[in-house]
Amino acid sequence: MSMKGKVVVIMGASSGIGAATANLLASQGAKLSLAARRLDRLTAIQAQNPTATIKVFTADVTKAADVQAVITGTLAEYGRIDVLFNNAGIMPVNNLNQGAQQEWQQMLDINVNGVLNGINAVLPIMRKQKSGHIITTSSVLGYEVLPGYAAYSGTKYAVRAIMEGLRQEERQNNIKTTVIAPGSVKTELFNSINNAEVRTGLEAAMQQPGANMLVLEADEIARAVAFVINTPANMAVNEMVIRPTGQEV
Repeated sequence: MSMKGKVVVIMGASSGIGAATANLLASQGAKLSLAARRLDRLTAIQAQNPTATIKVFTADVTKAADVQAVITGTLAEYGRIDVLFNNAGIMPVNNLNQGAQQEWQQMLDINVNGVLNGINAVLPIMRKQKSGHIITTSSVLGYEVLPGYAAYSGTKYAVRAIMEGLRQEERQNNIKTTVIAPGSVKTELFNSINNAEVRTGLEAAMQQPGANMLVLEADEIARAVAFVINTPANMAVNEMVIRPTGQEV
């Protein structure tokens, strides 16, 4: 299979896994639409890949109109959409007794509604094409729950349920679904942790001897995304859990 010429939309493409995936797919000849709130980050990716075909959009995944504009603009530019990668997400961490209602709402808006907005916008196109692939970033914590992460895990369990429902509903339209569930990855996701003690502790852990076995690099997850995109039409990798070798949970 070849990535060359495939039209891929990446939501949450400005940093971390999204940016690493954008750079990798650009190098493999995909036609990209990159969306995020930070346009300067996206134009930097364009500059890093001067021979690649890349269109950029400012978009907030919590706003259905923004997401629809990305999908509509991509279709107008390229004439089809082969892959949507729902990658935007945040990870505030607090015990439930902290009553962090604003954090809970932000996570629901981005981690869950953002995914639904992407599916809603692209699905009519893929149904008409009778082909397509929707990929969504979940987490190992969409399979496990830890103290302090209950609300975050809840959003990631929800993503798995949504994507499994989508698989069952759209399998006869040849639309693939994949959940990418990373363990610890060295990205800016930690910046969304408002609990300073937890954030500092996680950052310090990554600097300890042997930490390379406890954390993945964003480009390692990008290679997994490229792999599932390149599977043949009759093969769908529906869930991929990717842990650092030394991670316990």
